[in-house]
Amino acid sequence: MTTAFTTLGLCPGLVQTVTALGYTQPTPIQARAIPELLAGRDVLGQAQTGTGKTAAFALPMLQLLDMQRTEVQGLVLAPTRELAIQVAEAIYRYGHHLGGRVLPVYGGQAYARQQQRLAKGVPIVVGTPGGRWICCGKGPSTWGQCATSCSTKPMPCCRWASSRMSKPC
Repeated sequence: MTTAFTTLGLCPGLVQTVTALGYTQPTPIQARAIPELLAGRDVLGQAQTGTGKTAAFALPMLQLLDMQRTEVQGLVLAPTRELAIQVAEAIYRYGHHLGGRVLPVYGGQAYARQQQRLAKGVPIVVGTPGGRWICCGKGPSTWGQCATSCSTKPMPCCRWASSRMSKPC
């Protein structure tokens, strides 16, 4: 199983997963972003819909975070609940064999359930700005260990919301 994904620095388990999912070659955004993110650099990427942006940030996040730890280490912001769910499902598909647990947090869902899952421990949270902030405002303060964050779209509300976080990451 030799694919160009092996040249990006991804661990064999993630290369095997993307190959099993039918990925044959990294897209341009993946080829440029994955090595930079794995090296610990900040990346601002822009690409058309359907070009693999989620894999471009999710695969390095899954490789770099300790999935056995229970505190939130990765945060992904999405502008809509639909995109938050889609991204969370993709991260789960990429990382479930690594023990990757992901929690989607958004409005319109019972906060008690989201808070319970957060309290049990989850290394990656994907949510809308409003849903994430409301849940965290009422939930446990497990955000101090957040090592990486990502926004799926430019959102002016992120500046407002991050100023209201109890423990910004």
